[in-house]
Amino acid sequence: MKNLQNHPVKAAHSNASPGRRSSIIISPPGGWIKLELKELIFYRDLIYLLAWRDIRIRYKQTIIGTAWVVLQPIVTMLIFTVLFSKLAKISSGSIPYPIFAFSALVPWTFFVHALTKLTNCLVSQQDVLKKVYFPRLVIPIASVLAGFIDFVIAFFILILMMFCYGIVPTVAVVALPFLVLLTIATALGIGLWLAALHVEYRDVGNALPFVIQTWLFITPVAYPSSMIPQHWRTVYALNPMAGVVEGFRWALLGTERLSGSVLWISILAVVIILIGGIYFFRWKEDRFADIV
Repeated sequence: MKNLQNHPVKAAHSNASPGRRSSIIISPPGGWIKLELKELIFYRDLIYLLAWRDIRIRYKQTIIGTAWVVLQPIVTMLIFTVLFSKLAKISSGSIPYPIFAFSALVPWTFFVHALTKLTNCLVSQQDVLKKVYFPRLVIPIASVLAGFIDFVIAFFILILMMFCYGIVPTVAVVALPFLVLLTIATALGIGLWLAALHVEYRDVGNALPFVIQTWLFITPVAYPSSMIPQHWRTVYALNPMAGVVEGFRWALLGTERLSGSVLWISILAVVIILIGGIYFFRWKEDRFADIV
């Protein structure tokens, strides 16, 4: 029998006279899947509490604390500088390669952290899933928000590095909030698919590191997108993170801007993935507590 705690509660009060008990009927949703996103506004405090708890747990009993936030992208930047700039001789144009790489690693690291947390969020919160009803979308949203503080710290380090190299952000920096939202939407859309599948198939969690590693090399993090042949640009734009990474470089460093068609293809791909992910998550959520 399915756990009724997972179903939205629909209360039907009988026309009882005062003094008599009214009945409450709990039933699963029928017909088309209803997103019921308005519930998230009612549970916004729960989203905040779960996000803050994840932040505290991550840095509790650590030796260097928030330094972990910038340690990973900085070490990766140094490795990329040696391998791709010094040995492979990949050109970053007029931009110093460390800045070229780090400007891409800031959104990429945020995306990877959010995607990893999203994939495992339901399994790691299985005790909560079995105890009380709340919109299950609360958990993945809180997981994404918990990683945003890491992004802010890493972004601040990037700005300091830019000033050390004498690089001033261009006026296109006003587009950064949109690019950050695009990163969040990409992680959330893909993460909802993976989180729902991970409940039933634990192989998803095992395969994720390999997928992320492969994804890194098909995203222009260590190399410029200008290296991609022109006839492959449209297919390449189906990778939303390609648009995000190049967008960050364009907004901060004044590099070559992506063409409008490529950018719109990336945005369309994100919208389809996100909407599909929400519907797939809602379709699967009534079985989470029974399977997890």
